[in-house]
Amino acid sequence: MEVNGARTLGQIRNCWPLSRRERRKVTHRLYPSKTQSTALADLLRHHQQLYNACLEQRIDAWRHAKLSVSSADQCADLTTLRRECPDWAVANCSSQQITVRRLTKAVQAFFRRVKAGQTPGFPRFKSLKRFSRLRLHGAR
Repeated sequence: MEVNGARTLGQIRNCWPLSRRERRKVTHRLYPSKTQSTALADLLRHHQQLYNACLEQRIDAWRHAKLSVSSADQCADLTTLRRECPDWAVANCSSQQITVRRLTKAVQAFFRRVKAGQTPGFPRFKSLKRFSRLRLHGAR
């Protein structure tokens, strides 16, 4: 296949004007074996527990000391936790930080809606049914 004189996919991408390039969501369908499926379920459960623990930390810090906890604080705590407890070092650190940032975005959206006078909806604790996606390092 040839497009505008380009023969390879890399050349085709480079010959398109910048205005036509779009950033798209890419979803990969996985067909794991039974062992891989168990490992992925464990990884998803791990991230769900991390999300809930970070949400609980934010709620407790506000209730007891009226302190706001940032994602940078929680990522620093996560680094310490990974060093002290090897069970938390199973998952990739970057993917764990993405999970912490996911909570931060939910909290920021809550306060944005409160400020705008909309129905706010405080971030929830997530069950595994509500925590169905996992972002890995490199995914934006």
